[in-house]
Amino acid sequence: MNIVLPVHHFLPRYTAGAELYTYRLARWLHRYGHTVEVVAVESVEHENPGTLAVTSDTFDGIPVHRLHFNREAGARSWEYDNPLIGEWFTRYLEQTRPDLVHFQAGYLMGVAPLRAAVAAGVPTVLTLHDYWFICPRWTLLRGDGALCRAVPDDPAECAWCLHLDRRRFRLPERATGGMFGNMLRRAGFDPGREYIAARREALLRVLALPDEVIAPSHFLADQVRAYAPPDRLHVLRLGLDLAPFSGIQRHGERDALRLGFIGQIAPHKGVHLLIAAFRQLQARSKRIELHIYGGLTANPAYVTRLRRMAGKDSRIHFHGRIENTAVPATLAGFDVAVVPSIWYENSPLAILEAHAAGTPVVTADIGGMAELVRDSVDGLHFRFNDATDLARVLQRLINEPDLLPRLRSGIQKPRSIEDEMVQILEIYNEAIARHAAHRL
Repeated sequence: MNIVLPVHHFLPRYTAGAELYTYRLARWLHRYGHTVEVVAVESVEHENPGTLAVTSDTFDGIPVHRLHFNREAGARSWEYDNPLIGEWFTRYLEQTRPDLVHFQAGYLMGVAPLRAAVAAGVPTVLTLHDYWFICPRWTLLRGDGALCRAVPDDPAECAWCLHLDRRRFRLPERATGGMFGNMLRRAGFDPGREYIAARREALLRVLALPDEVIAPSHFLADQVRAYAPPDRLHVLRLGLDLAPFSGIQRHGERDALRLGFIGQIAPHKGVHLLIAAFRQLQARSKRIELHIYGGLTANPAYVTRLRRMAGKDSRIHFHGRIENTAVPATLAGFDVAVVPSIWYENSPLAILEAHAAGTPVVTADIGGMAELVRDSVDGLHFRFNDATDLARVLQRLINEPDLLPRLRSGIQKPRSIEDEMVQILEIYNEAIARHAAHRL
């Protein structure tokens, strides 16, 4: 088949979960004889406002079309429905005539390309990597740090949530237990309800368009079940290329317990929670170390905060970003990998990769994280966003010598990418058949 994979960003500049997943999917499809092209947003700060530029190259044998535009130059609705991308994608589909377009989430690309694919009569599949279609923050994490338990019926509540990024709104909201925003709205303050209502209407309408929708976790599927046709919604666990993890050597018994984090250094990933918990630990017969791997330049203010929290603690090490090829051996060098995210992670590759390396995982007890880690079997759960409880759980690894070997023995290898791709191709064929039947 001739397949197009649109995604918000792509390698080598961007290496978060959706980008890495799209790369692995593209490589597998290419390896098994399919023609694959990736379309991704490279920059949202283009020097020529109101225009879209496209540069094309090849990354590891995969043709990539990189879009450049200025997000600040258009209407606010461009954040979710950019006409420049829609017009370019329409022309692109006319030229390439793919057999299928497999969209990866919707952030930055927006809904215009999906509408264009449907209008062009091309079968479509959508994989959800986050909550972008139902949440303007895409994380269901409120501006005051609390989790959104359910999408509010009134769009004004989502609009107010966006205002909580600012201290002058966030601090009184916390101080009043959530009453401050209600008082302002009753007094006539409009936080931007009309924009959120328009966004919600446009995105939920488009969410019903794809021939098939894939969610990598039951939790995410449950969040969109009311908006995606149930006969088109699939829960499909992610697979890994297990080859890089075969034959890696784990270290034997050491005089230090090595805790590790690999991922994006950003507030929603909860690295601050991990450092706060680590500083509470009491070492006994073993030394304890914390090793943090991830880019240190994308969020400088947050990194400064983390370094301040770490202080002069020589047991905490910031290593910076590592290449993907080094991840298996690095994970095997940890005694425990910690995934402390403070949002409803969908299906973190960090957990799958840690288990592939034979390393137990400590993670929060919510969302897709809790689905992937079996508490007290191949890892441990702690109460979401609770540094004290995370410290309690980590302290168990110090106090209970038999716990770590027991968790290691409970690890099962994640499913392989080959197993996942067999199901992906089945879904592709379903999409094509459904599309053909609909046209009849």
